[in-house]
Amino acid sequence: MSVSKQPIIFCDFDGTITNSDNIVAIMKHFSPPGYEKIMNEVVGGQRSIRDGVGKMFALLPSSQKQEIVDYVMNTAGIREGFSDFLALVHRHQIPFYVTSGGIDFFLKPLLAPFDIAEDHIFCNGADFSGEHIEIVWTHPCDEHCQNDCGMCKTTVMRQFSPDQYERILIGDSLTDFEGAKIADLVYSRSVLTDKCVELGVYHVPFHTFHDIISDFGQRIGAIHS
Repeated sequence: MSVSKQPIIFCDFDGTITNSDNIVAIMKHFSPPGYEKIMNEVVGGQRSIRDGVGKMFALLPSSQKQEIVDYVMNTAGIREGFSDFLALVHRHQIPFYVTSGGIDFFLKPLLAPFDIAEDHIFCNGADFSGEHIEIVWTHPCDEHCQNDCGMCKTTVMRQFSPDQYERILIGDSLTDFEGAKIADLVYSRSVLTDKCVELGVYHVPFHTFHDIISDFGQRIGAIHS
């Protein structure tokens, strides 16, 4: 790690902070007719994430909001070591941002116990005023990204100059890969690890946040030694 730059962390939510991908879990559990075709098209690259996620949630009635929240709160699970990792970064005054393609109505209740500042959470919103759920895309792609991400992680990261910040990404899926390509350090698991290996992007695999603490703590110690 650089002694001249401020470390800054961008952390995915679904499948990274939580043990499972909550959007996938919601769709499989509530199983609205037609969701499987849309999901397969997103995975296969025939649909953008924004289009696919928007279409899938539009299959769910707004009246199911609380039922969805209750389901996620009861099943998602927080990855082991997350609170200890937050304590580490707070102790060293390292900015920590959640950058998620998830939706605020179930994401924020899960994060509530961890006292993360509202302006440090980037995710999508939801409108329940109509008959069906409408996703609100509050952080779209900038002119440098053509992927129609919905919540564009690279757009968020580009707000922090690489001349001033050492940008650290933590993630698990293909939605994190564009960010991984511009990060200075990547902590990866699952599909993101496979993609980093395939395309030669330097990364440190992890299973729990204790694994990240072990590696990141040594890097911080090297700076201050």
